[in-house]
Amino acid sequence: MDALGDEIARLSEAPELAGAVIAGGDRAFAVGAEIAEVARLTPDSEFDFSRRGQAVLGAIASSAKPVVAAIRGYSIGGGLDLALACRARIAAADAVFAHPGVTLGIITGWGGTQRLPRLIGRGRAMELLVTGGRIRASEALEWGLVSRVSAEGELIAAAIQLARSLSQ
Repeated sequence: MDALGDEIARLSEAPELAGAVIAGGDRAFAVGAEIAEVARLTPDSEFDFSRRGQAVLGAIASSAKPVVAAIRGYSIGGGLDLALACRARIAAADAVFAHPGVTLGIITGWGGTQRLPRLIGRGRAMELLVTGGRIRASEALEWGLVSRVSAEGELIAAAIQLARSLSQ
């Protein structure tokens, strides 16, 4: 989270940068916090952890320069919160979205529970948040969670093009 925060600060300060794309690896965009690590947090460190994530994702959401999420594989929990903080989201056909905290008796504190209903509507957001269910890229497109599903091998190029268009 600290490294991501540093990069977003660099984006806002660098006049030569017009926008950014956040992408994960081949298997996952992002899956949020390591649950074993979260379980070891004390009330004070838990508060700090949540506030740091809120600050970084808030900086992404409020950035004057567009940040686009290029989502391949899993976008789960805090990883979905990260995608929701971006100005736009493009998914590969294999993308899977979920907010499974309820199944673990926890909830992320990075703003996704507020951003999700604003983006896809209260009913659909409640379905994801209360059941911990998963949706695939095609359904995410239908629901308005992503703006498009990219052809295989074209995800990053499509996200860069979208970031360029948004920055103009």
